[in-house]
Amino acid sequence: MSSPILPPDYRPSEDEPYMSPVMTEYFRQKLLQWRAELLKESTETLVNLQDGGIQEPDIADRASAETDRSLELRTRDRERKLISKIDEAIERIELGEYGYCEETGEPIGVRRLEARPIATLSVEAQERHERMERTQRDD
Repeated sequence: MSSPILPPDYRPSEDEPYMSPVMTEYFRQKLLQWRAELLKESTETLVNLQDGGIQEPDIADRASAETDRSLELRTRDRERKLISKIDEAIERIELGEYGYCEETGEPIGVRRLEARPIATLSVEAQERHERMERTQRDD
């Protein structure tokens, strides 16, 4: 199956058929680009970490550098999880399930997918899910 060619200035709209081949390809490319950016940043972090340990002679500078390093590693861990979600979204595109709510099967919506291309729930289902989490947490 060949992918449709996107017009250079294409932006999905509510006026076109939902998850048309062109719209689906737009989101696939958006996800692939986001994934590539995250992987590039991750590679840069690895290079920085391999450049050696913290060589600061001053204990305060060393503590500050260690804190920065720890924060960087936590950020990369979050991005690793995000890459996994991006991979799952790309898989949903390949299966023809992308853009539809996992709970209701309803369209998630172009605006929501533009803001969060890895979304798996419609706004309504997400709000329901968050309300249930809050009530369970309050118990």
